[in-house]
Amino acid sequence: MKLTHSAAFLAAFSMVSGMAAAETTLSVLIDNNPETVTLMETLAAAYTAAHPDVTFDIEQRNGGSEGDNLVKTRLATGEMADVFNYNSGSLFQALNPATTLTDLSDLAAQANVVDSFKPTVTAPDGTVRGIPFGSAMGGGIYYSRKIYAELGLSVPKTFDEFMANNAKVKEAGKVPVATTFGDTWTSQLFVLADFYNVQAENPNFAADYTANKAKYATTPGADRGFKYLEDVFKAGYMNADFGVAKFDDGLRMIATGEAAHYPMLTFGIGTIKQNFPENLNDVGFFAQPGPTADKNGLTVWMPSALYIPAASENADVAKDFLSFVASVEGCNTMIGATGATGPYLIKGCELPADVPPAVADMLPYFQGEGMTAPALEFLSPIKGPALEQITVEVGSGIRPAAEAAALYDQDVEKQAKQLGLPNW
Repeated sequence: MKLTHSAAFLAAFSMVSGMAAAETTLSVLIDNNPETVTLMETLAAAYTAAHPDVTFDIEQRNGGSEGDNLVKTRLATGEMADVFNYNSGSLFQALNPATTLTDLSDLAAQANVVDSFKPTVTAPDGTVRGIPFGSAMGGGIYYSRKIYAELGLSVPKTFDEFMANNAKVKEAGKVPVATTFGDTWTSQLFVLADFYNVQAENPNFAADYTANKAKYATTPGADRGFKYLEDVFKAGYMNADFGVAKFDDGLRMIATGEAAHYPMLTFGIGTIKQNFPENLNDVGFFAQPGPTADKNGLTVWMPSALYIPAASENADVAKDFLSFVASVEGCNTMIGATGATGPYLIKGCELPADVPPAVADMLPYFQGEGMTAPALEFLSPIKGPALEQITVEVGSGIRPAAEAAALYDQDVEKQAKQLGLPNW
């Protein structure tokens, strides 16, 4: 059949229009952490390989308060990318998620997500708004396996045992606890990583804390993390340059055996692997010890999440991409990209057998019943902004632990009122 000129033009226009409609570019905004960039670029490439009609425009942002402000501004103005990564937990709640983010409760891939993650991305109206991106982290203490073997030390289950190990390390002429207050955020670990132990002693602490019924300074055991920091300083167990040393210095010290311990989150394993690959097997990890051995467990930081803004014009394609990320295939893609620095919260996604020792040390906590607890920031919307300055003061001998706990309670009160929480 012969087409007329106008009919041929219409047919060609229809073909071009159909092609244009079938092609989608998803805009993505991520933080500029090298691991985040590698994960997203690898996931995007894998998705495009399976869906040639979808391409990605990936933009990076700074971390910290600058990045927070950018995310909130773009959400408020309707200019956010189709997909973006951001914290789960208390910072997620500050995004006004029920209004600004797409409801992902009915996403089929939510069935793949480990249930313990979902409350950290659940809006006040009960809807789930995100899916996990990356691996969970433990908060605890790296230890030098070489120093432990050399001195015949055992992994401590109580803080008294930890301090006894430190005494032997100091006697041997090494640094017991790498301390890096040059990066002030690193000063918080003794307080934040102790939450498993706080909750074991006070099961309702998170809810009571949020409702202004419990305080760090007055709840038995809640102020213990401040006291631990004070004890380590008073015993002289820190490196001489603790006030100026940085996070990278702490990782170097624990990797090379300059120090026996470094209180830190397990995401640092990736940096050790990159900067000190020959020392990766020399680093172990244990949960922060508490007052008793029978209740020792791991405080867990949930991974960040991927979200879709409510204003996205490509929400259906974005949802399909998030479904891929939350699948076993997507999880394996992430493991292939950056290795395994912790468990991925996707059912059926198994870590490789050859994980670094510090990761292997962490896994039994996740496999045991009741041996993990989310960090407080994933159970309560309240986290005072001045904590890292307060813990630097305690760890430097400037402020007593008891006074610091009371000061932090005041800091928290300001934030709770800003959030408009009841009973404050």
